[in-house]
Amino acid sequence: MTQPLLKVASVTKRFGGVQALAGVGLEIQPGEVHGLIGPNGAGKTTFFNVITGLVAADQGHFELAGRRYKPSAVHLVAQAGIARTFQNIRLFAEMSVLDNVRVGRHVRTRVSWWHALLRTPAFVREEAEIERDALALLDFVGLTGQQHRMARTLSYGDQRRLEIARALATEPRLLALDEPAAGMNATEKVALRELIERIRAQGRTILLIEHDVKLVMGLCDRVTVLDQGCLIAQGTPAEVQAHPAVIEAYLGSAHTAYEPPHEEPVDGDLIDPDGDEASDLK
Repeated sequence: MTQPLLKVASVTKRFGGVQALAGVGLEIQPGEVHGLIGPNGAGKTTFFNVITGLVAADQGHFELAGRRYKPSAVHLVAQAGIARTFQNIRLFAEMSVLDNVRVGRHVRTRVSWWHALLRTPAFVREEAEIERDALALLDFVGLTGQQHRMARTLSYGDQRRLEIARALATEPRLLALDEPAAGMNATEKVALRELIERIRAQGRTILLIEHDVKLVMGLCDRVTVLDQGCLIAQGTPAEVQAHPAVIEAYLGSAHTAYEPPHEEPVDGDLIDPDGDEASDLK
């Protein structure tokens, strides 16, 4: 069996007296799109933030490409090979579109700070490479010709695309997308799905947390479902949709068929033997 790209196990997290995560885990295979879903309050955002270093776990085991990593800070996780976006877009609003992507690319900078200070030939060459790669990424996500605009002037959907481009600029082993469809209209969601499919076609591995269950089921190879801080199901979209625990988490526990309250007949009413109400007697 192929070694998982990401292996997370036995993750627990408490906030005061609240048990947010109770021994949860997942495995993501190379090249797959893996969905993480659950009803409100399920713990999926906390789990996602733990994996990407935004929130520290109380305990847990974390491996990326067969090597242990410690998700203690977002920038350290990025260096390890996991890049993420945020539900609430976090761009450098007063920087250009191009510079936002260049910032992401600098995570993989090879020359040292003194090369930058002295503007050595090595630094100049690398900066040219970074700009070329950044422009190619903007073209890939559909922002061709937008590189000189301020990030804040982009439409909501284009800001989402820019954030994804910046994450891709870090050359991640795993791209973690936090509610990328949040706030999007139907047309923007179609474009987002096409972009994610293009990213997958490049052989990249994606972790997707999303409230839009239809989008998740249509995109993902496998899905993990949490409820009340616990893992309740993992599998293909078809397996997860048919899982009793998932149905209960989203729709509530099964109830017996509805029976109308029994009413005593009033004077003048006649109930026939089959239970149907007859006409009033005169």
